[in-house]
Amino acid sequence: MFGGASSVSDKVDAVFLYISALTIAFLVFITFLMVYFVVRYRRSAGAKGVDIHGHTVLELLWTGIPLLLFLSMFYYGWTNYRYLREVPRDAMAIKVTARQWAWSFTYPNGRQTTELYAAIGRPIRLDLKSLDVLHGFYVPSFRIKSDVVPGRQNYTWFQATRLGDFDIECTVMCGVNHSAMLSKVHVIPEADFSAWYFGDSADPPLLAQAGSDGPPDPARGERAFKLKGCVSCHTTDGSKLVGPTWKGLWGSQVAVLTDGKEATVTADEDYIKRSISHPPKEVVKGFAPQMPKADLKERDVADLVAFIKSLQ
Repeated sequence: MFGGASSVSDKVDAVFLYISALTIAFLVFITFLMVYFVVRYRRSAGAKGVDIHGHTVLELLWTGIPLLLFLSMFYYGWTNYRYLREVPRDAMAIKVTARQWAWSFTYPNGRQTTELYAAIGRPIRLDLKSLDVLHGFYVPSFRIKSDVVPGRQNYTWFQATRLGDFDIECTVMCGVNHSAMLSKVHVIPEADFSAWYFGDSADPPLLAQAGSDGPPDPARGERAFKLKGCVSCHTTDGSKLVGPTWKGLWGSQVAVLTDGKEATVTADEDYIKRSISHPPKEVVKGFAPQMPKADLKERDVADLVAFIKSLQ
């Protein structure tokens, strides 16, 4: 549980440990007194009970001591909560958009990703909004969790202290595919982040290292399917989400609506490319026109086509 990966982690852990230690101490103390009194004052033959009519000092002690301890817990928790809400002025502001059932991240320079990329040691402010229902943005390793409420802006922040990949989860039951609303925070060196952020490459740093030479590759297509957010709306097993399944799609006849008129098209390479570059133009009948325009390079599209071909 312990050993977090952000500047917030130690503060949250310290409050948790403090409250846990007090709770355990009181549990041991009260249990000891219960056992002691049961043994010490057990009923004896011929003994008569004596009424006790108050004890001012004792009453002050058992009221005052718990009150001071509870106030200490409140103060300790409040001061660390204030730290969680006071964002450093030099923090990079990234917009986080939640929808059923995916996360998307928009950086100050306009770039978008479906997984969050952050430079180690750099403060990051996350401005949270939801496009549909209530969601919960939670990064366990960073000890940050904030509700993402429709029609309302919320925020949180972190400063990563460890390199690596860390899970992002949704903590609110937001629909049938809630359990699949997962993403990652990739914490990378400052130099790598700056090279991607200020450079010409549209690919996130880790995806750019995955290898892109050679003919279209279904394995690369599957990786793009997950990293680019397609997995949040489409399936590969025949079941339906907010978008049609990709299983058996290749070569099939698809009923679409174009400018309100129904037509039937063949799911070939041209159709898939049109669906990616201009999603609202041909909407599959029975589905809402809510697919966002994907930021994909030609190589990614070719790999996705190869992946779809393999799902027969």
